[in-house]
Amino acid sequence: MKKIALFIVLLLPLFVQAQSKQNKKKGPSTYDLVIGTYTTGTSKGIAVYRFYAENGRLAYLSQIDGVVNPSYVTVSADNKFIYAVNELPKGEVSSFSFEAKTGKMQFINKQSSLGADPCYIAVDKARKNAFIANYSSGQVTVMPINKDGSLANGVETVKNDGTGPNKERQEGPHAHMSILSPDEKYVLYNDLGTDKIHIYRFRSGKSSPLTDPTSVSVTPGDGPRHLDFSPDKKHAYLITEMGSNVYVFDYDNGKLKQKQTITLLPEGFKGQTAGAAIHISPNGKFLYASNRLETNEIIVYAINQETGELTFVQRQSSMGKNPRDFAIDPTGKFLLVANQNSDSIFVFRIDQTTGRISPTGFKLEIGNPVCLKFVPAE
Repeated sequence: MKKIALFIVLLLPLFVQAQSKQNKKKGPSTYDLVIGTYTTGTSKGIAVYRFYAENGRLAYLSQIDGVVNPSYVTVSADNKFIYAVNELPKGEVSSFSFEAKTGKMQFINKQSSLGADPCYIAVDKARKNAFIANYSSGQVTVMPINKDGSLANGVETVKNDGTGPNKERQEGPHAHMSILSPDEKYVLYNDLGTDKIHIYRFRSGKSSPLTDPTSVSVTPGDGPRHLDFSPDKKHAYLITEMGSNVYVFDYDNGKLKQKQTITLLPEGFKGQTAGAAIHISPNGKFLYASNRLETNEIIVYAINQETGELTFVQRQSSMGKNPRDFAIDPTGKFLLVANQNSDSIFVFRIDQTTGRISPTGFKLEIGNPVCLKFVPAE
């Protein structure tokens, strides 16, 4: 018996160590949800809620007021800073320090976006550059970031002139998204006004960091909006606003090759529609897209793991009006939808086998939510 007891004592540290490693692999069970809003209603800025991945519940942490129309936000890779556009005719971009443990934000500075109505911002992993899409004026701005997290003056803007067949929406260029390729060697931006995805070689630290432009066109009048890459980096998926389509591209070293187009709409639908957000599940098996106006749905597709092509799975009401954005929590168990025009965020549970979503019954009331970002809670 003494030998057995001694054996157990010797094994105990190894068991504890193994359990510790296993727990680390599982990752955190709580996250911060950073919420960007329009401040034309009851919202006054950016809010942060604690999200509990074991049950999909949310609890208020903090907010920062006096931030005008932070309609798109992003969090730096080190989770220490938040960057937000201020969607105004004379566009601005704001920076904030961020403490993930408490959700506390503190304003640092803001700069001109060098354009009108900025609607998207991305930051590179090294936190050296921000990339801003100015919707109304149609250009993309590259803005250096200082070591303390503050924003410097923009160093370059790029703009590609042109029009589209929709005279009301496509009278000129409208940059809707500026995103880095997975290896951060390229910047891609979607131009709703000219029906193109523009691709630039990115060279950090240069006075003119964007070079060697190329582009890919979609069906005239479709209006490119947002883009997402597959986890294996082999495919890119584009949602179009006016056409309400999803385009599937093969992606390789800054080159896009179209291979499929699939509609967001139910058969025979003739009403008003507007594609909005597009995201892929953490396991890479399913793609989700939101559609607005008279549809107000989340559409689910299965992703063929060999070809990247899509197959329709489900359409689900967003439980509100104008699902401008949504986010999938890092565990892949829940999907949260921001309904801009009904001042609500609804939580849906994801079946990780089928990809289907179902309402949990949990609803958060918040003014004009339009952007959702998850951050690990330290």
